[in-house]
Amino acid sequence: MASPNSTYTEIVTTTLANYSRTMADNITNNNALLRSIQEKGNKVVAGGRTIVQELEYATNSTTKWYSGYEVLDTSTSNVFTAAEFNYKQLAGNVVISGLEQVENSGKEAVFNLLKSRVKNLEKSLKNTMATALYADGTGTSGKELGGLQLLVPGTVGNTVGGINSTTYSFWQNQVYDFSTESVTPSATTIQTAMNTLWLATIRGADKPDCIVADSTYFQYYWASLQTNQRFTSDDKASAGFMNLMFMDAPVYYDDQCPASKMYMLNTDYLFLRPASGREFSPLGEKASVNQDAMVLPVVWAGNMTVSNRARQGIIQA
Repeated sequence: MASPNSTYTEIVTTTLANYSRTMADNITNNNALLRSIQEKGNKVVAGGRTIVQELEYATNSTTKWYSGYEVLDTSTSNVFTAAEFNYKQLAGNVVISGLEQVENSGKEAVFNLLKSRVKNLEKSLKNTMATALYADGTGTSGKELGGLQLLVPGTVGNTVGGINSTTYSFWQNQVYDFSTESVTPSATTIQTAMNTLWLATIRGADKPDCIVADSTYFQYYWASLQTNQRFTSDDKASAGFMNLMFMDAPVYYDDQCPASKMYMLNTDYLFLRPASGREFSPLGEKASVNQDAMVLPVVWAGNMTVSNRARQGIIQA
């Protein structure tokens, strides 16, 4: 016969397991950048010591016009390589003390108690992930996610995924720097900067589909538009994200975006890649060693990766 405590544990763990998918969706949908990336499809990592991101870095050199019996080029054409990213891990715990278990012993009481704790954890994970999207991977002694400050930096020549962009120029993102251009950032200059970066990042029909900015640059762009130019994306607005439009890409204000930065992104080549079984997943009850408490960890493991840095850009001062 199951003990009262094991029954309690079963109720809690089952409820948390059932809610974990909703939690993952809520965290994703809380941030415009993350939502834009996830809309293209989540690439779950099946396993391995690192996250391997395949890259197409060159064209096939064997293509040629020919006539009649002319010899065709059958040589090997190396057009693919791979960047490798380390796993980064994020965890949060739902903790219920022994006294709280006694005080909330009924099924309905358990649900209500757990709901408030899970909602609090969800909010905390949202904030942590939203901040990490812009991180450079060095925070918390290198344990933090490698976000946009690593993948799309304002400097030239950094190493991402084991590939140095000074050695391999195809791996360099685009940069528009007001200081380098001897231009003062303002509502009258922001569109010139955006036009210049847009042209640098497009390739045929391949173009940015998500632009995120801090409050200063967002307001510059907002002020630069005539009233009848202030179009928005209806589907993004209905999701709760304030946005304007540039060309045919939504421009979002993100309070987590670093100061005096605007990122022009092609999310076809940006990924948040969680490990299988580590997608804000509950691990099951863990006993507290020296406390009368039930601990239920929720974990995420993976990293943010990029497969084409040349199609990404940043505006900065």
